Amino acid sequence: MEGRVEVYCGQGKGKTSCAIGHCIKAAGQEKRVIIVQFLKGKDTEEISFIKRLEPEVQLFRFEKYEKPYKDLNEEEKKEQDHFIFNGLKYARKVIDTRQCDLLILDEVLGLLDLGLIKPDDLVKLLSERDDELDVIMTGRSLPEELIAHVDGVYQIETVKES
Repeated sequence: MEGRVEVYCGQGKGKTSCAIGHCIKAAGQEKRVIIVQFLKGKDTEEISFIKRLEPEVQLFRFEKYEKPYKDLNEEEKKEQDHFIFNGLKYARKVIDTRQCDLLILDEVLGLLDLGLIKPDDLVKLLSERDDELDVIMTGRSLPEELIAHVDGVYQIETVKES
């Protein structure tokens, strides 16, 4: 079966939660799932839940600081950038070695927003994947030039928040 590339983007909350829903479904089908998470900081509520899904779902985070990237000072951001690039290298290794059936790149689109990577970097990463590998990417915005390289784009927006 042909693998799909899907994107969950938008200003609303729940993009990571959608991706985790796919993880649970895939794990229930005895598929191997790897999540590589970017920009979240060490302290997010999903972590403890995801840890309970191991070994079927494995979470990899390349964060040095407790707080999210947006809250770091310039020196901390520079240092964190090194860890982010290690996360991208790891994602490439996962793709090269076919370690999973579903790869989640959580908040990878945020790396584009920050100018840490270019759309071409993601296009190259996606082009290296096995035809059967499913990939889900999340983040706030999806550049036009990536749309041709994905199978589904789901816009999450907040209609009302009290």
